Amino acid sequence: MATVNAQTLTERQKGLAECACLMAQGDLERLEPTVKTALDNGVTINELKEAFSQLYAYTGFPRSLNALGVLSKVLENRKPEWQEGKPWMRPEIWDDAAKALKQGTEVQTKLSGRAFDYAFCPQDDYYLKSHLFGDIFAGDQLTPADREIVTVAALSGLEGVDPQLAAHKRGAVNMGNSQELVDELCAWLDHEGYTLRSRFPKGEPNVNYAQYFIHDSYLAPIQPANLGEGEKTVLPIANVTFEPGCRNNWHVHHGMHQILICVSGRGWYQEWGKAPVALTPGTVVDIPEGVKHWHGAQRDSWFQHYTTHVATGGEQSNEWLEPVTDEVYNKLK
Repeated sequence: MATVNAQTLTERQKGLAECACLMAQGDLERLEPTVKTALDNGVTINELKEAFSQLYAYTGFPRSLNALGVLSKVLENRKPEWQEGKPWMRPEIWDDAAKALKQGTEVQTKLSGRAFDYAFCPQDDYYLKSHLFGDIFAGDQLTPADREIVTVAALSGLEGVDPQLAAHKRGAVNMGNSQELVDELCAWLDHEGYTLRSRFPKGEPNVNYAQYFIHDSYLAPIQPANLGEGEKTVLPIANVTFEPGCRNNWHVHHGMHQILICVSGRGWYQEWGKAPVALTPGTVVDIPEGVKHWHGAQRDSWFQHYTTHVATGGEQSNEWLEPVTDEVYNKLK
C-alpha cells in the first residue's frame, strides 16, 4: 500500500524505472552501475529478473537477454546485503492455456479500463490476452502497480511508441498507482535525461548562461578541427541540450550570425514578430545578425542543437533581453 498511495517516488521505484528505461534503450554501459544502485536501494534480484523478462514483450528478446546478462555479470561480485527476494514459482496457468487466456483477459480489461478486443488482428489479440497479460503478468515478483512503473519507464525511453506510452500511463493508475505518482515518474525520467534518446553528448550544466534560460540546459563544447598550417580553424561549435520546457530568453547577436543544426528531440525557434517554427533533427537555421529571436525545447521533449557563429565584422556580442513567458510559450502547438 505504500507503493499504491505514495505521491513521492521511492528509491526502489526509481531503481526499477531506471533499469527498465536503460534496458529498453539497449544502453548496457549505463545499465550495469544502475543495476548495482537499484540493488543497493532495495530492488531484489528476482524483481529485476522479472522486470527484464516482462520487457521482452515490449522491447524484444535481444535487449531482454542483454539486460539479464548485465545482471548476471553484476552478481559475480555480489554484495551480502543484496536481497534475493521471494523464491520464484512457476505460475500454474502456464500449464492451462484456457486459464491463461481468461486471466489475461481480466488483467487487460482492468488495465485498459474497458474490454479490449483487437479484431483487426486476432493473432495479436490472443498474444496480448493469453501471453502478455496472462503468462507474463502471472508472475508474483512484481505487483501490478510495479509492472506498470516498469512498462511506463521502458516505453518512455523509446521513440515511436507514443500511443502505447499514453495507454500505459492510464493503465498505471488503473493498476494501483496514484495519478500523482505516475506524473512524478514521467517528470523525473524527463529531468534525469532518460527520455533524451540521443547519442550526442549532453554535456555539463550550462551555469554561465543559466540566468538567460528558463529551466535547465547543458553545454558540450565540440573540439574544433585544425584545417592545416596557415588555414583557419573551424569556428567553435557547441552542443546545447535543453530539458523539456527549457528555452532561452529573447536575444540578439551583434557582429555575427548564428547557425543552429538540430540533432535530437523537438524544439522551437521564433523571430520577433513572426510565427514560431518547429525544430526537428536535420533542421538547420541561419539566424541573421541583429534579429531578435529565441530557441529551446518543446514542452514534452528534450532537444539538442549544435550551434556556431559566423563573424560579419565589427564587435561581437550577445544582447540578452526579456524571457519567453509561460503565457506565450504554453500557447505553442
